Amino acid sequence: MERLVALPFIKSIEIAYKSIRVRFFRSLITTLSLVLAVAFLCYVQAGNNIAEGVLQVGGESAFRALTKAGYDVQPNDMSIGGSAKQRWLVILSLLVCVVGIVNAQLMAVTERFREIGTMKCLGALDRFIMRLFLLEAFMQGLVGSCSGALIGIIFAILSSFFLFGTMAFANFPFLQIALTMLTATAIGCFLSLVGVIYPAFKAARMEPVEAMRVEE
Repeated sequence: MERLVALPFIKSIEIAYKSIRVRFFRSLITTLSLVLAVAFLCYVQAGNNIAEGVLQVGGESAFRALTKAGYDVQPNDMSIGGSAKQRWLVILSLLVCVVGIVNAQLMAVTERFREIGTMKCLGALDRFIMRLFLLEAFMQGLVGSCSGALIGIIFAILSSFFLFGTMAFANFPFLQIALTMLTATAIGCFLSLVGVIYPAFKAARMEPVEAMRVEE
């Protein structure tokens, strides 16, 4: 007979939330790596957005301020693109973040062998175990990404103020900044889910007897 445990989706969310609370400090460490990566991504992109706003203000003072800040701009430029160095730094930070998430989640699976075995012995299907890990990753990703995006935006604004003074707010790109925050948050959530796929699959495919046999 096929094992089946039918739980409402809201119950799965509740179980995932309680699991995060029980392992709060481990979850916090995992989330912090995501916060730093997303904050750096947001800081770089928001800084470019504000610099582009300064460029569109025009004038010799704006051009001098951008050149002094290290931006490679010409008098006739209307936009500022991220440098290759910035792009590589962002990509590397995101890759390191994913590796950290995978490592932390694999350790979490190892610690939860008996818990997973108990759930499977009670009738939990593989997809239920997968769902729990994915929900936990999404919750951590959402909180970490939102926090990182906010931190990145704040530091980008402060940095731009010190670099450009009041010119940073003369043509402040509110729409672009909001889009940057949404994009960075979405990327953070996506990376969190990507990082948990393999550990979740490993946990879901675990045999109940094998999991229960592991000594604590």
